[in-house]
Amino acid sequence: MTGLGEASLQGREVMVKKAGDRFAPSLLGMAEPISMSVRGKTLAEAAFISAVDQALHDIAAKRDGKRLADYLGGARRERIPLYANINRRTVDRSPSSFAASARLALESGFTAFKLAPFDEVNEAARHAVRIIEAMAPGLDRVAAVARTIGELELMVDCHWRFDEASAKRLIDEARALGVCWVECPVPEALETIPVIRRLREFANDAGMRLAGCEELIGLGHNRPFAEAGAYDVMMPDVKYAGGVREMMRLAGLFERCGVACSPHNPSGPVAHAASLHVSAAMARFDKLEVQFEESDLFWRLVGDSLPRFKDGHSALPDAPGLGITLDTDVLASTSRQAGEWSLTRAIP
Repeated sequence: MTGLGEASLQGREVMVKKAGDRFAPSLLGMAEPISMSVRGKTLAEAAFISAVDQALHDIAAKRDGKRLADYLGGARRERIPLYANINRRTVDRSPSSFAASARLALESGFTAFKLAPFDEVNEAARHAVRIIEAMAPGLDRVAAVARTIGELELMVDCHWRFDEASAKRLIDEARALGVCWVECPVPEALETIPVIRRLREFANDAGMRLAGCEELIGLGHNRPFAEAGAYDVMMPDVKYAGGVREMMRLAGLFERCGVACSPHNPSGPVAHAASLHVSAAMARFDKLEVQFEESDLFWRLVGDSLPRFKDGHSALPDAPGLGITLDTDVLASTSRQAGEWSLTRAIP
């Protein structure tokens, strides 16, 4: 039997390959999903191990003749609410291009939209203490999307670019634009939990939710943030958390702590399928992130086996396991193109 798992980690593919070279010998021959004792210490290691665990869960559910959601205890919902991440498809970073991406997602039936607009808030700006000034172009992008979507949900990802003072200024500005969700405003570490907790209170007073923790590995790293109430919403990723069962354990932790769970998922179709099933099986679930129309490969790689987005939702694949199959012709063609690209990049 064949199972699928996704180990994509944008910009760090070589590190994932090296992690695979280290872990594969001990994982080959496994017949059951990975036990809690096998954990990655780095994000690249976690990406590889999580992908193997997705594939083993795919096989285990197929062996039982069940969809993965049913194998995990039963689907609590058949239609998964989604939000559209329009950030990476917007290659031209002008406000008008962000508005165009939002309009396309709106016309496709989405009612919640996320962008990561603060390109100019970078190391140079932080070094020169020019964060407030550097924030302005990003706010222009947010404003353009806000005008496009009206009263619908507007979500802003900060990618850990701010400090506490500038994050408060951002929240003030975002409130005026109708933002309902601010994500990852400051770096996440045990010592910054009190800062994040204060920012959550500040955001809540402004009518917004604070979200984060998309790159944390496993229950141990997530627990301090959940138990401290650092965020309104926590965002585990099926590719980094340590696998499918770890996602379910995290969902249970968040439920006990009164924290909403919205899986991070700006990923390819295999991780998307795994995320759909996990989202369906969770007792308490908010909504699932999807990359919106970044590449037609998202759909071509899996043909008709993956349900299309409809009215801001997705149905579950109905075949056993993950319920998806790869188009081998598309995969082979893409692999050849990737190899040619890599060879070209290697030539000085």
